[in-house]
Amino acid sequence: MEFAEYADRYECIAFSREGGVLEMRMHTRGGPAKWGTTLKSLHAELGDAFARLSLDRENKVVILTGTGDLFITEFDDQEVAPEPDNIHMWARIHQEGMELLNNLLAVPVPMIAAVNGPATIHAELAMLCDIVLACENAEFADLAHVPNGTVPGDGVHVVWPMLLGPNRGRYFLLSGERIGAAEAKQLGLVGEVLPADRLLARAHEHAARLAALPGPMVRHTRAVLIRELRRRMIDELSSGLAHEGLAIASWQAR
Repeated sequence: MEFAEYADRYECIAFSREGGVLEMRMHTRGGPAKWGTTLKSLHAELGDAFARLSLDRENKVVILTGTGDLFITEFDDQEVAPEPDNIHMWARIHQEGMELLNNLLAVPVPMIAAVNGPATIHAELAMLCDIVLACENAEFADLAHVPNGTVPGDGVHVVWPMLLGPNRGRYFLLSGERIGAAEAKQLGLVGEVLPADRLLARAHEHAARLAALPGPMVRHTRAVLIRELRRRMIDELSSGLAHEGLAIASWQAR
């Protein structure tokens, strides 16, 4: 797989690469990224993108970031989604949900998250990276699920209790709690908190340092460090997605 084969493939992801450091910037129509579920949404595109970039041996480190001063905080109110009780749509959502996180964790090189602002929808995308950097005004929450009337089953039920501990993790998911950047660093969720104008440069500093190391060592290090997360996701993601879909379908069938 070559860079040109996927560089311009996606509606919601902009790629650039220099010195083996691949930067992938999420966006919606060029502005801050918004979450959606259509065939041209982040939900549909990210898993495929992670799979394709994993096949490109020229990638030595991946930086994941957002656009502007937001990571992801809103749903895309301009997309026209199919009817939610469409059985074919739910099969697609389940498959995409599996690919989204499993393919992220299958990326064979280190991943760095540069959280450029609040991450209140699918913040686990950043949390699953190996190095997490956040700007000073970043905050983390899971507002896409319980506060939105949805089962937190698409991986957040795995990630947050692992990172915060079982009790704080369940509280976080059930309450819609927001954790600011400073507290996130104290809790060990992020490695560094930086001024917004230094965030991406710092991510590239880390990336350049890692890219300069022997490639096989870096790849095997990634494999070792991500092993437990991959195991837990393989064991628990599919059933979590099924519970999420079943609850929505049951509620709509009343």
